[in-house]
Amino acid sequence: MASPPTEIAPRVGADDATRERYARMLAAARQDTLDLVAPVSREDMDRVHSPLMSPLVWDLGHIAAFEDLWLCHRAGGLPLLRDDLADVYDAFETPRAGRGDLPYLRLPEALAYMEEVRGRSLEVLERVDLSAAGDRLNAHGFVWDMLVQHEQQHNETMLQTLALAEHGAYVPARRGPQEGPQLSTDDMARVEAGVYPIGDPGAGFAYDNERPAHEVALDAYLIDRTAVTAGSFLEFIEDGGYERRELWGDEGWEWRSTHGVERPLYWSEDGRVRSFDRLEPVDARLPVTHVSWHEAEAFARWAGKRLPTEQEWEVAACFDPATGQRQRFPWGDDDPRPEHGNLDVSLFGPAPVGSYPEGVSPLGVLGAIGDVWEWTSSEFTGYPDFHPFPYREYSEVFFGRGYRVLRGGSWAVRGGVIRASFRNWDHPHRRQIFSGFRCASDA
Repeated sequence: MASPPTEIAPRVGADDATRERYARMLAAARQDTLDLVAPVSREDMDRVHSPLMSPLVWDLGHIAAFEDLWLCHRAGGLPLLRDDLADVYDAFETPRAGRGDLPYLRLPEALAYMEEVRGRSLEVLERVDLSAAGDRLNAHGFVWDMLVQHEQQHNETMLQTLALAEHGAYVPARRGPQEGPQLSTDDMARVEAGVYPIGDPGAGFAYDNERPAHEVALDAYLIDRTAVTAGSFLEFIEDGGYERRELWGDEGWEWRSTHGVERPLYWSEDGRVRSFDRLEPVDARLPVTHVSWHEAEAFARWAGKRLPTEQEWEVAACFDPATGQRQRFPWGDDDPRPEHGNLDVSLFGPAPVGSYPEGVSPLGVLGAIGDVWEWTSSEFTGYPDFHPFPYREYSEVFFGRGYRVLRGGSWAVRGGVIRASFRNWDHPHRRQIFSGFRCASDA
């Protein structure tokens, strides 16, 4: 373990504006986290709402422990503030189903821990070299971007927990839904055969599994312009989609049969859907949400289509045939704005498909960023010449274990997290995630 510095070193390698920007980003992410859980009672913060998820207060302690590990200890050379908590908050070593039995900090202690760690982090920020000449963690602010995104990603995880909580345990403050043009889900965009760039080119922060950038050869294909709607999925149900064995893979059929799955998670038999404190009729205009990879695959087969590969999804989402280049987002390289897509937890649910025409990709795909994570057919593995950084447990340990890739981000994703190259992954039977899909077919 590195020894703490005996005195504060002078500022090097970055101007005040850069340091102030990271301080603002850290503060904004923390405020979002605290605002998110502010309506939750102390009892519900401590409660295990589902064996699929951690107690909400565990997430708070983990956020602080992760920050202390990476900013204060590894990037700043300080000893851990609470080394007795390292195992308690190790996400890889402590599966979610057992976290409720751990000696994690309760709410007052967790909040105090978060605040004390943040003070240490800001002291480190004052002295580390954030320039290109800095060490690998600090150069260009890599680890500082990573920490902001880590906390933002836990906001979505906590929302999954709150969605699973007992009806009425969480009453979010929602704004009105975005309204926009409604497009038929039968409308598909064509992508010509060619060699296309895939992965993050290195212009901004990205995780190791998004790199290195490389090229792939694709045959011509068609892809839905919008995500599959709840209305279309209802037609699949009414046509016996859950009972027709020929539509399901072996693993999916066993899962459906064993668990008696007959409709998306949170849908009721009488045609309503629960969303936090609300129980309302299924809105046919919205993208279907909380479906597993198995359900998405069965629907695609029923529709005479298939799920896109993640490479097909990425090309459709951000490649510009006019320039022959990929973009960071469907609309270009500028950071997301509210008119680009349904992000940042403003609606606490998806918007009707086609509601964000300014977020359209050059190939005519709508809603690729925001609303729902989209299942692809691809298994999660590393790109050619993949190298783990800064730790294997973020990506590499999950390669080749049957996880399926999701793309695009959901309404619960903070805008600072997502980009067209971002790769999410989960077990093919998972449904608590805010997951939907769009279909593809050979041209």
